[in-house]
Amino acid sequence: MSDGFDSAPPSDQDVYDITIVGAGPTGLFAAFYAGLREMKTKIIEALPEPGGQLAVLYPEKLIYDVPGHSKIMAKDLVAALVDQCALFEPTYVYEQRIDDLRQIEVQGESVWALQNHHEMHYSRTVLIGGGIGAFVPNRLDVPGAAEFENRGLHYFVKDKRPFRGKRILVVGGGDTAVDWCLNLRDWASDITLIHRRDGFRAHEASLAELQASPIDVMTFWQLESVRGNGDGELAQVTIQESRSGETRDLDVDAVLINIGFKAALGPITDWGLELADKRHIRVDGFMETNLPGIFAAGDIAAVEGSEPLNLIVTGFAQAAIAANAARQRVDPKARLFPGHSSELRL
Repeated sequence: MSDGFDSAPPSDQDVYDITIVGAGPTGLFAAFYAGLREMKTKIIEALPEPGGQLAVLYPEKLIYDVPGHSKIMAKDLVAALVDQCALFEPTYVYEQRIDDLRQIEVQGESVWALQNHHEMHYSRTVLIGGGIGAFVPNRLDVPGAAEFENRGLHYFVKDKRPFRGKRILVVGGGDTAVDWCLNLRDWASDITLIHRRDGFRAHEASLAELQASPIDVMTFWQLESVRGNGDGELAQVTIQESRSGETRDLDVDAVLINIGFKAALGPITDWGLELADKRHIRVDGFMETNLPGIFAAGDIAAVEGSEPLNLIVTGFAQAAIAANAARQRVDPKARLFPGHSSELRL
């Protein structure tokens, strides 16, 4: 066998029915559905834990559009999804990013080989559920920001407990900025939100709640500098009104900067997949890409003839479609429709 990789030839035992790239909500639900279809399943995640954006960007955020929950904390949703797919005992691989994807033969069967610098993975089908791809926060290049990063100035928040009773400045105008204001309003002693313009990108319901709250919202203001006290702790910021040039000093204990992030598909762009644009993989109605047996679902997928709708619930539906279609790829005699879960003996 010549597959272009420096590795020992794999055996049938090394080959999974489906390998899911990405352990965000879409990937985790896909693993559950693959388990329902009795598929041997592996999940590969670049982060050291499951959850994707929910775990990294806003674990303490309340989510309101998950069916069956009036509201649920992001980290609790992740825990529930992990518990759900644990029923079928998928194999997890953390802190690995797939660099290459190609077809090889294993014991006369054509399978997909997924490579990174750690090891090789072999699978009959692959589901790419990598969300928005690799992402890093947009950082502010202002005096003091780099010095106090993670020492009072934060781009990500995983635990809100350190902010109890603090004076907080939040920078941004999107969902994350507004959600953190609302999440911390009864936790912090004082919250000020500044945004460089008067148009917000956050959800309408969240904006209405923000406007009805005592949070001080200052539009057309931006962060100019960050300073510490004699003990090296973040203590003060300077903000500037972008139209008049007026500046003000604010005494604060913490700064949360939520001005978006850069996302990229990374090595995925070199896998021979047809892309809809720089951030989305084109798929058909069965969530299959132009490569047979390779599927995509969730935020990373663009269904032919439709616009991407980046919602968790959309990812769940696409995960179920992809997992069932993958089952039929593994066994062409299998039905696409899995039957109702209430009829199964689990």
